[in-house]
Amino acid sequence: MKELNELALPLVKASLGYKSSVRDELLQMIIKSIIDELTIQKRIKLVADNSEHLMFVVDYAVFRYENKGGSVMPRNLEYRLRNLIIKFGGV
Repeated sequence: MKELNELALPLVKASLGYKSSVRDELLQMIIKSIIDELTIQKRIKLVADNSEHLMFVVDYAVFRYENKGGSVMPRNLEYRLRNLIIKFGGV
């Protein structure tokens, strides 16, 4: 089974409308940083075959890429993150 970051990259590229691999390295690092943030800081136990987890990572990666870290997280992402913490968070 593929890992979450492998599954997320083509979906992020599709959301952004990219077909080439020119930005793959940057997008992969954004995806990795989001997965690390969710698992290490937020203690969410991510599962690769959980579509809720996958789509949150995809949507958050698209937001981070488009906003270069300068904007406030949209309410829908914030709401979904809180739900993930409640449902799948650790200690």
